[in-house]
Amino acid sequence: MTAESTSLAGESRREPDRRGVVSRGPQVYLRTLRPEDLEYLSEWAEDAFVARMVGSEFLNAYKHVYDKDPSFFDAVLMDTTQVVLMVEANRGWTKPLGLARLFNIHLLEGYAFLEVVLTEQKALRRGFGVEAGKLISYYGVDVLGLRRIEAKVYEYNVLSANSLRRNGFHQEGLLRKAGYQDGRYWDVLVFGILKDEIDEQRKKDKPYLPLADTEGNALDAS
Repeated sequence: MTAESTSLAGESRREPDRRGVVSRGPQVYLRTLRPEDLEYLSEWAEDAFVARMVGSEFLNAYKHVYDKDPSFFDAVLMDTTQVVLMVEANRGWTKPLGLARLFNIHLLEGYAFLEVVLTEQKALRRGFGVEAGKLISYYGVDVLGLRRIEAKVYEYNVLSANSLRRNGFHQEGLLRKAGYQDGRYWDVLVFGILKDEIDEQRKKDKPYLPLADTEGNALDAS
């Protein structure tokens, strides 16, 4: 599932550490996962609101399958069916805003699924999740050669559904009562976007810096 969800927020005057930056936009950048990020995953995996809005298999696996064992980090790096990146604000935040990942990657067929999880309360409705979704979608097209990206959202998660629509995704279907939360079953909305639509969407955006140009001063567009 893709979602923007809430947790404790922290902002301060702090220049971010841009080691391992993969892609950067006006407001956020995506960087590779580090061993110390397991501390954040541990916190997010226990957040009831994150669980309700996302239902993330990624966080659930860390909590329930690996019992928060450090070996999860190596398992993620060795998994060729997913790309997991941390979402960081260009400036002004003390810790990552959440994560973005492409999973169930099928390189031969050229498609994957998208999940964006924002865990900071103050990060919501500021366009961070929309931008993170764009950046990892561009990565999927440019680096992985994807031709199609899919996403699923619980029917009550209006914020994530709108974020997908802002990124050019189309609602392609509805899985009736396919999700279970709060003691009842919910419909799940299915979204998709094709490479041509991603390329068209990119023409409307401000320039996003390529992989080789991620260092230096970043504009704070929030």
